[in-house]
Amino acid sequence: MSIERITDDQLRRMGEKEGLILQGCGGDPQEWLDGINDMLTEAGILQNGSKFERCSVFSGEGCTCILFPFEGVELDVGKLAMWRLQTHEQFGGTWLSDYVPNQLGGFVNEEQSQEREKPKCPLIGADSNIFNLMGLAAKTLRRSGMSIEAKEMTERVMDCKSYAEALNTIGEYVEICSEEDMNEDPEIDLEGGMSE
Repeated sequence: MSIERITDDQLRRMGEKEGLILQGCGGDPQEWLDGINDMLTEAGILQNGSKFERCSVFSGEGCTCILFPFEGVELDVGKLAMWRLQTHEQFGGTWLSDYVPNQLGGFVNEEQSQEREKPKCPLIGADSNIFNLMGLAAKTLRRSGMSIEAKEMTERVMDCKSYAEALNTIGEYVEICSEEDMNEDPEIDLEGGMSE
């Protein structure tokens, strides 16, 4: 059995997939995986000895969530739908196909993701404290209408194990440049308006 940590961006690329998401899953994810397998087997939802062999953990709305993907699992979807409704108050269960459009702004495909242009962010010459750089990058993303990306970047940076890894992560979301580079761009006025 495997448990992986995923980001909002990875969830938004799962448009072709379906799964059960449980919200507010504190504690050991392995205990959740074992417990849900036992519970759904007992309820006759998981069939023919089938079990969830893997799950994905992510942060959503300030709590830990777990995605149980339907790939490679034999289950009675009708019974699962009833179980999800009956236990919603306890587990906050929802479908992947409902969660992403309602919480993350919808699914994206690889082409859309690659087309997304990274906004310029003047981090060169700024205070090099990683929290300062992360804050500047998040502000730049929000100003560019990319609030979801700002939240995702912040969560990913907080999980980084080194300064270099954190800086590389920031660079995935913004084009790191200097104040001079910003001033050379006629489209950008640092006072907040468009230059003529």
